[in-house]
Amino acid sequence: MISISKPKFKIDKHVRTALLVSICIGTVLNLINSLDVVLANQFTVKSISKIILTYITPFCVSLYSSKKASKKPL
Repeated sequence: MISISKPKFKIDKHVRTALLVSICIGTVLNLINSLDVVLANQFTVKSISKIILTYITPFCVSLYSSKKASKKPL
């Protein structure tokens, strides 16, 4: 009998939420801002950097605000 074990690491709920937000918001923003580059297949270092930053920015904002909101007041 084969048993499947749970992963040994656990992703923080804030990180998981930030990843989901980043994927959703980043995809929408990339469709708005970079669809012409993707459809024309004209990738440059600059356009790839913009696409990557478009995913990183909502991740950072979501993670920061989630962590900040979960802190209990003094």
